Amino acid sequence: MSLRNRQKGIALVELGITISLLVAIVFGITEFGRAIYQYNTIAKAARDAVRYLSTKAPGDLTAIEEARCFAVFGNPGCSGSPLAPELRGAMFSVCDATRCPGTHQSQGTAPVINLVTVTIGGYTFDSVFQFVLPDITFGPISATMRQVL
Repeated sequence: MSLRNRQKGIALVELGITISLLVAIVFGITEFGRAIYQYNTIAKAARDAVRYLSTKAPGDLTAIEEARCFAVFGNPGCSGSPLAPELRGAMFSVCDATRCPGTHQSQGTAPVINLVTVTIGGYTFDSVFQFVLPDITFGPISATMRQVL
């Protein structure tokens, strides 16, 4: 048997191994991109909610509920679908001058300011391709701004 006959089909085996590796890499890049996109969506939702609360008085329960709707649905009416899959209002929390007075009330010396923090925690990114990228639970995503006195 000649060397040429023994090498038949080896290129096809190498191609199969290489393609399976490249497909796994492409799926991994795609899933990682989706995870980053959802993280960015939630971070933007937290920023939008805290920006809304920064113009309201500390402890205003109506404003906090509207901010929760901003964070989850992107509008103050809680209508439509969530900004990210499986994003719920229970993941939303607020810390302002009335809820966290030790860290958010009368901060600084000149000028004295109140702070408001919105945190979205416990969000889990559900991966489509578990063999490439498992589900990821994001840590708390928060945003802090000055609030009216």
